Amino acid sequence: MTPPDTHARTARRANDSARLVLRGILLNAILAAVKLAGGIFGHTYALIADAAESMLDILSSTLVWAGFRVAARPPDANHPYGHGKAEPLAGLIVALFVFAMAGWVASSAVHEIRTPHQGPEWWTLLVLAGVIVAKTWFSRRMGVAGEEVGSTALGIEAMHHWSDAMTSAAAFVGISIALWGGKGWETADDWAALFACVIIAFNGFGMFTKALGDVMDAAAPEKLENEIRGIALAVPGVIELHKVRVRKSGLSHLVDIQVRVEGTLTVREGHTIAHAVKDALVASAAHSISDVIVHIEPVG
Repeated sequence: MTPPDTHARTARRANDSARLVLRGILLNAILAAVKLAGGIFGHTYALIADAAESMLDILSSTLVWAGFRVAARPPDANHPYGHGKAEPLAGLIVALFVFAMAGWVASSAVHEIRTPHQGPEWWTLLVLAGVIVAKTWFSRRMGVAGEEVGSTALGIEAMHHWSDAMTSAAAFVGISIALWGGKGWETADDWAALFACVIIAFNGFGMFTKALGDVMDAAAPEKLENEIRGIALAVPGVIELHKVRVRKSGLSHLVDIQVRVEGTLTVREGHTIAHAVKDALVASAAHSISDVIVHIEPVG
């Protein structure tokens, strides 16, 4: 059985991540209100589309938050390996939201391009500048946190915030062109919103692929596998390793390893070595290993 402190570490990482996502939800709520007001009174559809995107972000971030809350639960009779899959599943749903959002914004932008309307106000550039700074800062903060805890969902959220910043940057350029060009260039910000959809869809594909890999138990990075091999080989009594399989489960990893030992050892001695290998791997908190299955094979 996996030591309780291992589950406690995973739960702590999940709860810390959930709190960070909640901060992102608050940020999106504030920015959505600011962008919507700026878009309506500043006569720019790019800002209105940006506000709608932030509203969708609130919903998708809520799903990620719920995923972390479920992932923090300890294993039970129905989920002996824990609830870690809830985390990449939430990321997968968010990626689908991103695709849907890109399609909706693109459709609306085309409609605005074909419909004559008033040009944007100059002060909307100040609103967008503030949005770009806030989103870029939070994206980097969330990206660092995602790397520290090994979270796919946090990484996707970071990419999502970065995508928002790029959308706002495209709107900034479009509005600047519209203001500089004057009459006849009123649709420049709509073209910018349309261009931003390409960025959003591209990021969405990357998010979807990463989350799907976790859900489908894609192989862990070679670097992690080599580190696990090094830890196992350092255990006294281990002669060599046959197979090492590592898969990600939420914020932790599950390891299946075949260890070769001297063939003349007793069953009890082999069992002791197997436990030592498991304890050494689980104790390596930096690798977020929650459970290890060790197979003993005799040599000679």
